[in-house]
Amino acid sequence: MHPKVQVLEKNQSRRSFLKTGLGFSVAGVAAPLALNLAAMAEAAAASSALTSSDDYKAIVCLFMYGGNDYANTLVPYDAPSHAAYTSFRSNLAIDLPFLSDTLLKPASPLANGRQYALAPELFSLIPIFDAAQMSVILNVGTLVQPTTKAQYTSASVPLPPKLFSHNDQQSYWQSSYPEGATSGWGGRMGDLFQSANSKAAFTCIGLGGNAVYLTGKYTSQYQLSTSGSVQINGIKSALFGSSACQAALNKMIVSPSNHMLEQEYIKTTARSIDAHDQISAALASIGPITTPYPINNSLSDQLQVVAKLIAARSSLGVKRQVFFVSLGGFDNHTGLTKYHPGLMQLVGDAMSSFYKTTVELGVAQQVTTFTASDFGRTLLSNSDGSDHGWGSMHFVVGGAVKGQKFIGTPPVIANSGPDDVGQGRLLPSLSVDQVAGTLATWFGVSALDQLSILPNLKNFSQKDLGFF
Repeated sequence: MHPKVQVLEKNQSRRSFLKTGLGFSVAGVAAPLALNLAAMAEAAAASSALTSSDDYKAIVCLFMYGGNDYANTLVPYDAPSHAAYTSFRSNLAIDLPFLSDTLLKPASPLANGRQYALAPELFSLIPIFDAAQMSVILNVGTLVQPTTKAQYTSASVPLPPKLFSHNDQQSYWQSSYPEGATSGWGGRMGDLFQSANSKAAFTCIGLGGNAVYLTGKYTSQYQLSTSGSVQINGIKSALFGSSACQAALNKMIVSPSNHMLEQEYIKTTARSIDAHDQISAALASIGPITTPYPINNSLSDQLQVVAKLIAARSSLGVKRQVFFVSLGGFDNHTGLTKYHPGLMQLVGDAMSSFYKTTVELGVAQQVTTFTASDFGRTLLSNSDGSDHGWGSMHFVVGGAVKGQKFIGTPPVIANSGPDDVGQGRLLPSLSVDQVAGTLATWFGVSALDQLSILPNLKNFSQKDLGFF
């Protein structure tokens, strides 16, 4: 099934098979036997490549809920482009003098003299870009297949469902399926590698709220708060000041039951208690992280916990992990110039501290962070904000990234121009599936498995965007 994956000795394959079975037990999966056996075979094959003692990799998705305004995140800088940008959003545009410190200087300049600068508040990302550890992905969004403006206008090709809708596009970004999807592509990658993790429960970890992105077909997401694992009240300490109440609660929630649903609930609760103990012990075992993190920054708080979990990877027994963090507040129909700069400050400072921590921990080459959002927004201003759009600009950061590059083609800055469908709503030239496929390749997912994880990837001739 996996021609590029090395075949292990029979006893190693047997251990992988058994590990996967235990992993599904930990996840509490109740699926048809044939499906479980097929998934175990895929997972064992994927994990067979993980033979090195330090072969660890993590993908971190940073999701900006509400639809990030692309034009004030990555700002056209060359004189003709900035003039066009300003003409469409004069009351929102960032003036050139404020952009000189965040001008991006790629290793290979863009064609036709095109230049971009980051929002001034993203200044802390400039050293990472200049060190070739960050690239910018131009005009990426949800697509079913490559789509031209003529095809969009004539509705002659399938399109993502309910474009410009928050819930639907969040779901499509995270899962490649409409709202109501039960698994995401991050979780489906986790399915393949959880057998390589001795503690499969910690394969997919979320600190940014429940997200379909982290849920696999067999893998469950493990949720943490910025304070760490959330413990059931009264389990480890006196309940209502009484040790007898504590003992009674412990007995009640873990005692076997003859009722099938009750017994499954009891098993799930027991796993939760065990996982809390394991992750708390692992976090307590790590040394201090000296990289400073900004205060009053919820995204920074989440990424700091992710960094600690990565530092505790050996104690947690993990080889592959998928993380999800998030920040809200990006639905700026009004007050864009009031609120968006602060959001950019939170994003830039948090990403910078997190990257520096991966350097401190010696895992910069093994950790990749990428940004995502519901959609981009309109280039045309709407009073003092912008409306829902489609394509957007995003970042990918990590030691393995071929940085100091722009991935893709700069869109024409226009209203109803060749690269947009009206009001500066960008028609994506790159798909989320292509970004995900590139991440999956680096993560160790075979080309064959990528087609099952990413249902639209088969429609794109370029499946790897080459940013690793």
